[in-house]
Amino acid sequence: MAGKAVIKVIGVGGGGCNAVSQMVNSRLPNVEFWAVNTDSQALRRCIAPNKLQIGKETTFGRGSGGKIEVGEEAATESLAELSMALEGADLIFIAAGMGGGTGSGAGPVVARLAKAMGALTVGIVTQPFTFEGKKRAAGARLGMEAMKNASDTLVVVPNDKLLETVSANTSIVEAFSLADDILRQGVQGISDIITVPGLVNVDFADVKAIMSNAGSAMLGIGVGGHGKDRAEAVSRAAIMSPLLQCSMNRPMGIVYNVTGGPDLTLHEVNVVADRIYSIAHPNANVIFGAVIDESFKGKIRVTVIATGFQDQSSEEGGAESLDSLRYKTVEDDIFDWERGKSWNKVTEVPEFLKKRARRKD
Repeated sequence: MAGKAVIKVIGVGGGGCNAVSQMVNSRLPNVEFWAVNTDSQALRRCIAPNKLQIGKETTFGRGSGGKIEVGEEAATESLAELSMALEGADLIFIAAGMGGGTGSGAGPVVARLAKAMGALTVGIVTQPFTFEGKKRAAGARLGMEAMKNASDTLVVVPNDKLLETVSANTSIVEAFSLADDILRQGVQGISDIITVPGLVNVDFADVKAIMSNAGSAMLGIGVGGHGKDRAEAVSRAAIMSPLLQCSMNRPMGIVYNVTGGPDLTLHEVNVVADRIYSIAHPNANVIFGAVIDESFKGKIRVTVIATGFQDQSSEEGGAESLDSLRYKTVEDDIFDWERGKSWNKVTEVPEFLKKRARRKD
């Protein structure tokens, strides 16, 4: 394993743990999985190989009751245990469902800790369905803002957009499962180009150059398999994905991955590249990987992560865009290790974290 990037996925809260279970079932390769939750019963149901119950003295094994401050307090109580789970990682994904107390409250604390320890930290979270209610939507907004400030890059998957991709007969269980699988595809799209040998291999340092301190990101996924123009159709689907809340308009950074079976041709890889470059800023930093997967015979999947956009207003009532929120450094964001103060308080970085960060340099 020498020289290879160590990748960990940390599922936080009920939604994050469900997403991690989906990834484990999908046999996502070369990734270490952790489930983190306040709810001991929900944690037992998760199939992640590594589990951490946080806030034992805060919630006594129960959930956070939808209270963000309780989720934050639980994570702060368990910082030492969390640091052990995160230790040694080069890239850490924080998967969480926004709107609940643990995902929205503990998720940003975990992300901030991961970044302080020197890992490239990518938040990949779901925004709740409208039918989940206004209270959960408000909590999600707070959680997404905090995750944006705590992570290098934040990818938000708006669950409502999933409704545009499914039939009217789709059950609620299937809808939530689909949301979990979108998180899985986003994680896999990045991890595969780093860890899976392929036609085109990408160094972790290249990915880090694009995703460090990048702020909000967009995730697009396209899958298809028939016809001579399949590469064009799939790449177009990825950059015009229903998951996108607005268009991929001249991003300054793009990481994309092409996965296909043994029948994937170099010409098709080039077609995808042409389509991706057509939406990129002229000075954009673009990196990609091309992976051959036997299970994709007759199919192509294109996954695109785009960063570095100009400030854009949300389509939802002109609300403030996540991109308009100021990105903070680790020193700005770091919490008070001794007292568990507010996550925005500027305090001294714990000495043991400084030592770990120095070892990363």
